[in-house]
Amino acid sequence: MSQGFTSVPFKTESAHGLSTYNGVAKFSAAGIVLEFESKWFGIIGGGVKEVRLPIGEILDVKFKKGIFKRGSKIVIRTKTFATLATLPNNDGKLTLKLERDDFERGESAVSQLQKDMQGYAAELPPPHSPVSELFQDESEDETKQLG
Repeated sequence: MSQGFTSVPFKTESAHGLSTYNGVAKFSAAGIVLEFESKWFGIIGGGVKEVRLPIGEILDVKFKKGIFKRGSKIVIRTKTFATLATLPNNDGKLTLKLERDDFERGESAVSQLQKDMQGYAAELPPPHSPVSELFQDESEDETKQLG
């Protein structure tokens, strides 16, 4: 992968089915970039849009195999609902439907992103300790009353 990302063509639709979306998801170590065009009732194009999902915003990503490579899909959940506001999502999940020809490409893109997410999490600084934990070694029993 000389370009540093894997492109996976996808289709998805709005919850009510009035809008369909055709696009390309570009998976990289930085996250996912979605380029897509929406069509209302299959005819009126909304122009090409781009949405970036940085790796730190992605809660999880899963590859669902389908049957005999048909019906495979990628399901993405983000840490904040606002991230998916411009995309068709169902209860905070974005489902990208794949064609049979894109099965292996989709599966490997998700697998690589999952590894990148583990590496990203490992590089994060440790969470801040509460002040109470900083002083837990000192026992209250040794505290003397002032007289």
